Amino acid sequence: MREFTEQEQVRREKAKALEEKGIKPFGDKINVTSNSKIIKDNHLEQSKEELEAIKDEVVIAGRIMTKRRNGKAGFFHIQDRYGQIQIYIRLDNVGEEAYELYKAADLGDIVGIEGYVFKTNTGELSVHATKFMHIVKALKPLPEKFHGLTDVEERFRRRYVDLIMNEDARNVAFARPKIIRTIQKYLDDLGYVEVETPILNPILGGAAARPFITHHNALDMPFYLRIATELPLKKLLVGGMDAVYEIGRIFRNEGVDRTHNPEFTSIELYKAYSDLEGMMEVAEGIVSSVCMEINDTYNITYRGKELDLKPPYKRAHMVDLIKEKTGVDFWKEMTLDEAKEIAKRHHVELEEHFGFGHIVNAFFEEFVEDTIVEPTFVYGHPIEISPLARKSEDPRYTERFELFIDGMEYGNAFTELNDPIDQYERFENQLKERELGNEEANEMDMDFVEALEYGMPPAGGMGIGIDRLVMLVTGCETVREVILFPHMRNKN
Repeated sequence: MREFTEQEQVRREKAKALEEKGIKPFGDKINVTSNSKIIKDNHLEQSKEELEAIKDEVVIAGRIMTKRRNGKAGFFHIQDRYGQIQIYIRLDNVGEEAYELYKAADLGDIVGIEGYVFKTNTGELSVHATKFMHIVKALKPLPEKFHGLTDVEERFRRRYVDLIMNEDARNVAFARPKIIRTIQKYLDDLGYVEVETPILNPILGGAAARPFITHHNALDMPFYLRIATELPLKKLLVGGMDAVYEIGRIFRNEGVDRTHNPEFTSIELYKAYSDLEGMMEVAEGIVSSVCMEINDTYNITYRGKELDLKPPYKRAHMVDLIKEKTGVDFWKEMTLDEAKEIAKRHHVELEEHFGFGHIVNAFFEEFVEDTIVEPTFVYGHPIEISPLARKSEDPRYTERFELFIDGMEYGNAFTELNDPIDQYERFENQLKERELGNEEANEMDMDFVEALEYGMPPAGGMGIGIDRLVMLVTGCETVREVILFPHMRNKN
């Protein structure tokens, strides 16, 4: 049996009273003709006298956010998707029945207003109501105005309330689809084609990550929720679709922190006859275009740091950055034992499956990654952690980059490996790593190897995390701020 607070009980009694009057508490559609943005865009610059002469009639709807009444008249603010606008209501304009509805209305109720636009004596743009319509009764009270949802966990758990009370949350929610449309337009204009690939995959591949595993009853087969879209997209290059991208959900059964959520949105794109340099140019174009679209400038402040996202971005080899920070030179030829000894001297933790390249990457993560502030393409990743990237002139390293901004990775790109013999050997090495305990290693994907045997053009490929990009350009410091419904632990 549910228990209600005193306020919740009163609101339920008001809902019953509406029904007794023949008014639906959770009513029907109305023909809305305007909103707070249109009204402000059209009339904010007009004088009180001009508005009185025009008497622009509107029908608007929204949620009551403030309310004050003085006898036979009152002011209240309603909120729609664009913000708030003030309503002025008088008994002699709307009639006794409608005015009684207004008097009984609570904060949070959704109402409709017919009226005309005017300015008050204090100059506030408002709507003078000629008709007041109840639409929906809110059975729960809104959080107190000046504090809102102060519990951060509750903000994300009850996002719908957060969006009502928090203008910043609404701005981010509306910015996110705008960012995605900007990316789509940028790539479409370059001749890329947006495609869709399977979310359920029988083989684990395309990235180094722990998967979610499910079971298909009709096929009686285990499947992985995809950890990347890379392999099917590259098969499309084999098939002749020479510039493709996909924006979609990715699932990784890993930790949750400030920058990680178990399901997230990424874009992966692949371009035939391109390479690492080509992907750098596309990355610069995407990041800078999105920043300009949302902020009207390339210069932003993020986590207290001034950042300039105007291209070109700095380029630096991973080994050079490690040498700069630690003095260790991984360009030198050395045995695995020698590399392990250097790691021990620098207190870098080693795992059972670590080869030379894993140690290089561990040095980068320990001593370099967090120190990068300005947008930087870090390239030349070791082959052991890049099973799908082409080798560079030094075969220990690959033609791969990650884009870092303020210590966070935003993009990952390769000159794609299109040699089926090399790819088969890389997959075999990944299987050996799995046997040594690397749960993130790829499985053998023979269908992908066979696709390469038909011939895949030389290509550049890249993945960019949409959630982190939204964080960057909207100034949010946690991924939960930019995902409308992030995953949360159950309440105790």
